[in-house]
Amino acid sequence: MSTHKVSVIGSGNWGSVTAKIAAQNAIEHPDLFDQHVRMWVHEEQVNGKNLSEIINTEHENVKYLPGIKLPENLVAVTDIVEAAKGSDLLVFNVPHQFLVRLCKQLAEHIDELKKAAAPHPLRAISCIKGLDIKPEDRQVDIPCRLVCQHLSIPCGVLSGANLAPEIANEKFSETTIAYDEMDDKFNVEEKIQNDVALRLWKKLFHRPYFHVQTIYDTVGASLAGALKNVVALASGYVDGMNWGDNAKAAIMRRGLLEMVHFANVYFPDETSPETFMKESCGVADLITSCAGGRNHRVGKEFIIRKFINNDPSVTIEQVEADLLNGQSAQGVLTAREVYELVALGKRLSNFPLFVATYEIAFSNRDVKTLPLLLDSSPRGSL
Repeated sequence: MSTHKVSVIGSGNWGSVTAKIAAQNAIEHPDLFDQHVRMWVHEEQVNGKNLSEIINTEHENVKYLPGIKLPENLVAVTDIVEAAKGSDLLVFNVPHQFLVRLCKQLAEHIDELKKAAAPHPLRAISCIKGLDIKPEDRQVDIPCRLVCQHLSIPCGVLSGANLAPEIANEKFSETTIAYDEMDDKFNVEEKIQNDVALRLWKKLFHRPYFHVQTIYDTVGASLAGALKNVVALASGYVDGMNWGDNAKAAIMRRGLLEMVHFANVYFPDETSPETFMKESCGVADLITSCAGGRNHRVGKEFIIRKFINNDPSVTIEQVEADLLNGQSAQGVLTAREVYELVALGKRLSNFPLFVATYEIAFSNRDVKTLPLLLDSSPRGSL
């Protein structure tokens, strides 16, 4: 039987962690996976050396995942097409604002990539927590669908309560894999094929310290993973002001309501509230992101500098750059995009927490007004 070959597109903090997991499982399941896992690296210099060279010789991503040894069967490749060629399982893990450009690069070679993946079909999974929003068109899409559209291949979602540093150190965590390549959910053969693919993805990522649960709801998993970043920024505001855990719990509850409401407005009948309430990609990810994720850190530090230390010149982008070593918190960009979308759609009153989070970050709204929105957040059962 021909084994499955894996390529990870992205080598940042989370990209390196998912590549580490895939490489570990490739070794553990030699009957299922090719022993070498490739990881596309956007080349850059670190202390006068190429980052890809450091990864391949020292087996450590010294810039984005320092102190963590990577498996020796994980190979850094700087050409994205060469990184993907020959693999039938593509794992996308890049900042969401770069996804379309990278997909277009791969799309120019898609026939070649599909041929090289044979005898297996070419499949993908997105670990990206962001949205593709075109406010001027009042359109919003999710990363896995962008991969499907540009590459004409099925693409699932991996998302959950997954703080990368903890998983890198092999501390216990859960995640959700959502996958649905079915055109007809009542077609038995299609469902069997889809479930085979789900089990394959689970084999690739499930570890003793990283437990995978599987669902079909790719839309819900994607929306929850992206929108919780905005709520996490707001929870950082609360901690920056030292308002306490009760206030943060209120922000999280209201944020969850707005996440579900956003799904109902922009993706009606395409997702289930249960995904937000029961899965790691939903409420669990919201909790951990609001407790200690990078968006929470950025929101907290921004409030401390601007409102506690009284520095009106500070910007949230500056704080993001200072804290994250050149990486993105994602919530900053998503907050802006979501605001522009709901503003053009005349739905500002439907998403008061999302709106306030944006206005505090970008429009000099006083953070002390944040509690005033609580009586106007969307209500209703989940």
